Amino acid sequence: MEVFCKWKAQLLKKRNLAPPIVRRNTAQVFQLQHSKSKKMIIVQDKLVSDDVVEQQFICNLSACKGACCWEGDFGAPLEKGERLILEDIQDKVRPFLSPAGIAAIEAQGPHVWYSGMDEHGTPLIEGGPCAYMTYDALGIAQCGIEMAWRAGEIDFQKPISCHLYPIRVSKYEHFDSETLNYDRWDICSAACQLGEKEQVPVYQFVKAALVRKYGQDFYDELDGAAQFMKKVDEVDKGL
Repeated sequence: MEVFCKWKAQLLKKRNLAPPIVRRNTAQVFQLQHSKSKKMIIVQDKLVSDDVVEQQFICNLSACKGACCWEGDFGAPLEKGERLILEDIQDKVRPFLSPAGIAAIEAQGPHVWYSGMDEHGTPLIEGGPCAYMTYDALGIAQCGIEMAWRAGEIDFQKPISCHLYPIRVSKYEHFDSETLNYDRWDICSAACQLGEKEQVPVYQFVKAALVRKYGQDFYDELDGAAQFMKKVDEVDKGL
């Protein structure tokens, strides 16, 4: 990728724009890079796809019924620390799970290795739903782990990969850093439509998860970058 803008200050000067109002001087902590079709934002030491700030998304559970909990070939990706947590909280989570989920965990363990995604994840029920998934009275998927958390039984809300969705975190092959990408999935089409209607960017929808994983400063800097990109886009379009 060629460098499009080393520092935000260069674009501010070129376009006579005032800095966006944010808590920190984000010009010192991120830069934009681009190719013909892709821009990346560097926030602290993380690479964030422009789709994360430019695309809109709000989960529409009344439409999808929580399909992301049972669709797909693998369970929810788990960090190493999360695997240990799941091992420790099994007894407290068990009352919130379905009989099929309990049986799957007893047979496979609280987490399993998926060679297809090259990491550990939650076990599945006969290759389908997540073993930690259950349903509410309306037939909408619920996370048994999160139900136990809401009930005050555990301190762990749910796997961060679930909390962050539709953002997926991965290692960038050219840098020793994490990348945050927007994961497009056809089962989430209703969420995209609702997000566009309400004009809620992906990163704002998952604010709580971003703060949980990276901290408030990270979110504030990402928000500042998003505001800046929006302002530059408006200026370039003559709005």
